[in-house]
Amino acid sequence: MAPKVLISDKLSPAAVQIFKDRGLDVDFLPDLGKDKEKLAEVIGQYDGLAIRSATKVTEKIIARADRLKVIGRAGIGVDNVDIPAATAKGIIVMNTPFGNAITTAEHAIAMMFSVARQIPAADASTQGGKWEKSKFMGVEITAKTLGLIGCGNIGSIVAERAIGLRMKVVAYDPFLSAERARDLGIEKVELDELLRRADFITLHTPLTDKTRNILSEEAISRARKGVYIINCARGGLVDEAALRAALDSGHVAGAAFDVFVDEPAKENVLFGAPNLVCTPHLGAATQEAQENVALQVAEQISDYLMSGGVTNALNMPSISSEEAPKLTPFVRLAEQLGSFAGQLTETAISGIRIEYEGHVAEMNTKALTAAVLTGVLTPLLQSVNMVSAPSLARERDIHVEEVHRSQQGAYETYIRLTILTERQSRSVAGTIFADGTPRIIQVKGIDMEAALGPHMLYITNEDKPGFIGKFGSILGDAGVNIATFSLGRNEPGGDAIALIEVDGEVPAETVEQLVALPLVKQVKPLKF
Repeated sequence: MAPKVLISDKLSPAAVQIFKDRGLDVDFLPDLGKDKEKLAEVIGQYDGLAIRSATKVTEKIIARADRLKVIGRAGIGVDNVDIPAATAKGIIVMNTPFGNAITTAEHAIAMMFSVARQIPAADASTQGGKWEKSKFMGVEITAKTLGLIGCGNIGSIVAERAIGLRMKVVAYDPFLSAERARDLGIEKVELDELLRRADFITLHTPLTDKTRNILSEEAISRARKGVYIINCARGGLVDEAALRAALDSGHVAGAAFDVFVDEPAKENVLFGAPNLVCTPHLGAATQEAQENVALQVAEQISDYLMSGGVTNALNMPSISSEEAPKLTPFVRLAEQLGSFAGQLTETAISGIRIEYEGHVAEMNTKALTAAVLTGVLTPLLQSVNMVSAPSLARERDIHVEEVHRSQQGAYETYIRLTILTERQSRSVAGTIFADGTPRIIQVKGIDMEAALGPHMLYITNEDKPGFIGKFGSILGDAGVNIATFSLGRNEPGGDAIALIEVDGEVPAETVEQLVALPLVKQVKPLKF
């Protein structure tokens, strides 16, 4: 049965057609997102959900979304999606961060010109029959310093446009590298220096706990007198009451806002302030941007549901459609290694070390690590997948370490997983054979070769004659058929490990008989 997708907001008809062309079953109900109760009733029928800003994907909606695998937001902001709830339920949340970047950047530049030359007020005055030429004295943009707070995709486009206008650009962004700043032709500075130097300040950063009110009353007071402030990013980045006071006092010469703390902004403390330009969240409102993000989100959701490709996910490592087929057997191996170790771990996990050697070290190891964590945590928590596992590990203060290195041993590529607990460490390693199947190649430092079937027995014992015969007799008497039998030992007469695939579950009383054998140290039924 084809995956089923719900579009609950207004999206381009071309996006609907993409879903159909890719073989998905799609319901286009553009007004459904406004009806929370109705959405909650039907969401359980769908594998994918495509939205814009009108649909609010709350914890209540997610709780009813038993089939849902992916939420795609046509646009950048995902304030209307409860990402932690989605992550906990294993639902990927995607956005389209690049489809409206140019449009938003252009709007910021347009707003900067508008407030610098008081164009909206001058237009209203002129169309009102007045000719107030002396009233609307503006300022030039050329040779002024533009301060960017945030220099990601949109901020960098604004920087390029501003340089073309012969402005000097400085940027505050903790994630901006010195090399990237040089490539853009801008200067990376700290926030205090930006406030001191900038003639115009424009914000291009997401709203987080760290960026909320980044232009606070205190920060605005430190900005140079006569500064202009433009915000086309997110409401809440600027203290609106403090900005209103600064506009009234003249400390801030003008402001241009496309976004507000509360939207739709029917009332706002800024309204009526001198030299204020406002627009109703038009940053992405061009025909080109609306079409671009709609097409992008349709492609991204389709890629994931049909081929496993993950693009622009906010809560999972990206996996391109091209690399998904190559990655799939290693994801399976990683999850099996994690499951193997997780089922054998009986005390609290403090750390997980994953070593990638050879060709696999050059692959998308973030996705593989997510698969390992899924395997490790599933026996402990249930209902874990590659989306939720990393956050669940962080919540439990499990330190995760990745090690990458080129081929050193006999195998061209392999993954080694080590689980650290309060009592011990346990390691298991595996690789992918030429036929594409995962194999265990080492357990606790003991070399062996074993495929993992649905039902396995893991046994540690002393390497002494007679063990295998007694072991086989007990399983035979219980009617348990052995499918495969793999052995390994550290030295003659030393510690030995057996991995046995059996046709079905082993009864509890049979496991007790195996544990009672004289040479046996541990018996553990495993499921994969």
